[in-house]
Amino acid sequence: MSSAQHIRLRRPDPNPSPPQPTRHTGILQDQLRRAQRRPWTPSFSLAVRILMLVRMFGVMYSNIDDCDEVYNFWEPLHFLDRGSGFQTWETSPVYAIRSWAYILLHLPPVRLAAALLGTEKRPAFFAVRMFVSAFCVLAEASFYKVVADKINERVGRYLFFMLLFSAGMWNASAAFLPSSFAMYMSMFAFSFALDRPSYGNSRRTLLATVSFATGAVVGWPFALALAIPFVLEELFLFGADRVTPEVYLSWLFKRWSRLFTAGLCASLVFIPVIGIDSLAYGRLTIVPWNIVQYNIFGGAERGPNLYGTSPWSYYFLNLILNFNILVPLSVLALPALLVTYFVDNKRLGIFKPSVYESSPFTLLAIRLLPFYIWLGILTSQAHKEERFMFPAYPLLCFNAAVALYLIRGWQEALFIKITNSPYRASQSFLFARFTLSVLVATSMISFSRIMALWHYYHAPMTTVWAFETKELPRLLNATGLIPTYLGTRDDETPRIDLSSVKHFDLKLCVAKEWHRFPGSYLVPDGVAIEFVKSEFNGLLPGHFRNAPAQVNSSLWLRPGTSHVPDAQNDLNREEPSRYADVNSCDYLIDLDFPLHPRESPLEPRYAVDTKAWDRVFCRSFIDVKHSRLLTRAFWVPGEAWQKSNEFGDYCLLRNKGLVNKKEIDIKGRVIQGEI
Repeated sequence: MSSAQHIRLRRPDPNPSPPQPTRHTGILQDQLRRAQRRPWTPSFSLAVRILMLVRMFGVMYSNIDDCDEVYNFWEPLHFLDRGSGFQTWETSPVYAIRSWAYILLHLPPVRLAAALLGTEKRPAFFAVRMFVSAFCVLAEASFYKVVADKINERVGRYLFFMLLFSAGMWNASAAFLPSSFAMYMSMFAFSFALDRPSYGNSRRTLLATVSFATGAVVGWPFALALAIPFVLEELFLFGADRVTPEVYLSWLFKRWSRLFTAGLCASLVFIPVIGIDSLAYGRLTIVPWNIVQYNIFGGAERGPNLYGTSPWSYYFLNLILNFNILVPLSVLALPALLVTYFVDNKRLGIFKPSVYESSPFTLLAIRLLPFYIWLGILTSQAHKEERFMFPAYPLLCFNAAVALYLIRGWQEALFIKITNSPYRASQSFLFARFTLSVLVATSMISFSRIMALWHYYHAPMTTVWAFETKELPRLLNATGLIPTYLGTRDDETPRIDLSSVKHFDLKLCVAKEWHRFPGSYLVPDGVAIEFVKSEFNGLLPGHFRNAPAQVNSSLWLRPGTSHVPDAQNDLNREEPSRYADVNSCDYLIDLDFPLHPRESPLEPRYAVDTKAWDRVFCRSFIDVKHSRLLTRAFWVPGEAWQKSNEFGDYCLLRNKGLVNKKEIDIKGRVIQGEI
């Protein structure tokens, strides 16, 4: 046997991965298992992939919960794209409180869908939703990763799952609303602002300021209130700096001048926004100022209160629906931090700060403040809507994640005090099971809420889907405009071309359900949409007009945006010219409650008038007045739960006389070769 020894030399790795720090350097510090493996957190790329999967489900199945989303954003986008759509007073050049710059941002995905999938409108609708949801995913993943790096890995992990499964983020992520855009930009802003300010960290100041400003100028100006703690921190807190009295004044001047410079850079966002809006409205227009002026300085006769007021408890109840047990956790975040300062102080940083440094307690408190500020401001306003809370949704989850982590820390401290054994505490699964149970519970409740929204409130979108995919093909088949594929499987049937629908000159009407109508993008071309008079006595939208431009410009897509429409007002005063005669409607969308009928001269029960109307398609819709609060708010399978709910019929109705007459006429023209 040879006694020779062999040495194997390994080629050095040209790109060695940097060693992971043995201890996390964030504001909050774990006290157990510090020498062991770091807690698992998803990488940025994995977080993006997981979030994208869930958000794309939201694209397909989430509802449109706010009529403002339809009439102030989807309809103007439809006008830019197709040349038709509903116009509210907000997009009149007289008032100009909706930004065409924001709407224009969503035109590229519409055009991309048309280039790839053809000119049908439904793919364009979902392309926009995919676009905004993908942007939201990047913002969420960035926010989560910075929390894990700068605050604590466990806090970041909790935050990730709270964002992922909450019903609130499900609703807000795919919404085509300025408040959703402000939410995205706020997450990007806090991705920079969560880092500690320092003398040499100009990047944090600039990027956070620009992100806050973009969310406010392009999206919603009131979202700038979320930046108040950031501004105070940047101006007055030492952050990562150690500032002695000798250098305090120079340090202060540097901080103030840096923020001022960042503000000047951020103000450049106004240039394209004012330029596009002025081009669209045909006059110099500063939409963010118009929004502030109307909502705050509108006077006694004007303002948001015209559209309804709610009690102070509105947002708390709404947040409970969308975030359940995370709401009390988010509100308890600051008190929990104060308790931790006294009972578990070592968790607040590695080193004890001197008088010349900012303490971890102060730094974390300033990061928890934005949610409280936003909640306080909105609660004090009389007019309340769910979408107003969107910008603070991620901050609610952040506060809840911090509170959950701190409560876990109390349990660890109590366990050690009782057992006098840090080793036994480090080996216990009690704390992990507690946090896991909270995350599983909130996720299951959120899933129940999401399913309730689908089962109980999705009928408006399902009904227009049935109109496009069932009734219009039937109409074309019956008149010979498209062939009938008998015996052909659905997946083998050629795609139906609905362009021939234009020959019917169809009119789809909406009565009392105008506020749930999902928009023109979900109704095929060739079908006019009109309103029918109901008990509602406010101002309904009119139609955009392709009128000549007020200024001679070839740079804008639709000159009609600068046309001042007739009969628009900002007093919510009803305009009779908005209504069509119900007898002129070929189809009607209406909601009927057969178990508890409700009717009036202006709102007859069209669905049971079998002499005039055929039921084409009906889907169940929750009867809120006759269903229990808990069972209508959340969905649980099984008859025991569902028997506490009552439902109505959300129906697409066909005018027997009009449609039959048109079918006979078109069929005759097809036979004669005129079509």
